[in-house]
Amino acid sequence: MTNVRVQRTFDALFALEDVREIFRQSLPTGLTAGQEQKLRETLAKARQYIDEIEKGEAGVSPQKVRIGSLDLRTREEEYINIHPIQAAGRLTPEARKAIIAYGDGYSTCDYCRKPFRLDKITRPGIEEFHAELAKFLNADQARVTPGARRAFQAVVSALVEKGDSVIVSSLAHYTEFLAVEQAGAIVKEVPKDEKNVVTADATAQKIEDVKKETGKLPALIMIDHFDYMFGNEHDVYGIAKVAKQYGIPFLYNGAYTVGIAPVDAKKIGADFVVGSGHKSMASVAPSGVLGVSNEYAPKVLRTTQMVGDVTRRKFGIKEVENLGCTLMGGTLLSMMASFPTVKERVKHWDEEVRKSNYFLEQFQRVEGSKVLSEWPRKHTLTKVDTTGSYDTVARTHKRRGFYFSEELAERGIVGEFAGATKTWKLNTYGLSWEKIKYLSEAFLDIARKYGLNVN
Repeated sequence: MTNVRVQRTFDALFALEDVREIFRQSLPTGLTAGQEQKLRETLAKARQYIDEIEKGEAGVSPQKVRIGSLDLRTREEEYINIHPIQAAGRLTPEARKAIIAYGDGYSTCDYCRKPFRLDKITRPGIEEFHAELAKFLNADQARVTPGARRAFQAVVSALVEKGDSVIVSSLAHYTEFLAVEQAGAIVKEVPKDEKNVVTADATAQKIEDVKKETGKLPALIMIDHFDYMFGNEHDVYGIAKVAKQYGIPFLYNGAYTVGIAPVDAKKIGADFVVGSGHKSMASVAPSGVLGVSNEYAPKVLRTTQMVGDVTRRKFGIKEVENLGCTLMGGTLLSMMASFPTVKERVKHWDEEVRKSNYFLEQFQRVEGSKVLSEWPRKHTLTKVDTTGSYDTVARTHKRRGFYFSEELAERGIVGEFAGATKTWKLNTYGLSWEKIKYLSEAFLDIARKYGLNVN
């Protein structure tokens, strides 16, 4: 699909960036004659592109635009994107504008003053953002991190010793495993039940098993609220109570909730809340957040005590587990710019789930199409099985499973795993009702085209 208006929009944006570069290369006293000429020529290009956007596709022959060796990424402008991990990471317009203004590497450090730490910077309002973030999570303190994985790493590094056991879900993300492995500890998985759900009772039993096996309690429990494999909801409230009864710190993995659904650390009973900026907070990757209770803040947010043996230098304000400052430049500013929208959109989580269920009801009208996740859905991330429907066509189609991807792409839909027609995942988060209904009809239309039964 080549949308001329979309391409010309990028052309115009890039032309204005070229204008911006002229100003960046000029002296503070003004432009030279040559720079003035280049400015006029570049602005003329931008006006031409804007005119072509207004006129539409008539009479326009677009050429392929590249950014150096990079192709344009236009899937959010040209398609409905149902990719399972991209949906809630789409940037808001405000975040995209923040990237334009703050993309330079150390742009957050323009006015860094004592005590020289990221969360203490007041211009832009990073210190205030940290306070708002803690309030948003209802945690005592909050920090930003380079992804949820680095938040896991910070907590595990502070609390877990070599040889300790850490309890995770049998549906846990691999980064939880890596954080534990890096600490030299051992992962112990809580089995899921027949519904692919992790329960409080199963967690309590696992604690007892670990205690019996090792002679001591696990050092930490990390459980996802909604897992990445099925998007099923796990009993984090019950598990938090179990953790409290045993006196084990509990980390709530909200990579698929913080930023799209209400999350309250104290209501949950979590000692730590971890979120993903690029998965669920409309932020540039890699970005994440960590909420910490006052009970564990002295350990996880400890500051360095080390002194150089030659220089006698000290860096006492820098936090060890965070390696000092974390998110700098456009990554953090994108999160801050999106934050007002994020705070508002969590209030409408139920509506997002309703839209997901509507689509999946239509999806299941195609005989042989199944939902493998909990049903009805409690989340917009879903694992489906089309072995008995679209895959029956793939078995004899000359393009095999890729026919399905191509049929979707022809209808302006991307994000499913290319060539997958058996089990795969999708996410409808953030789609309007208009797009949800279009998406539903597209799946039904493909089924009818290939003679599949539609109930």
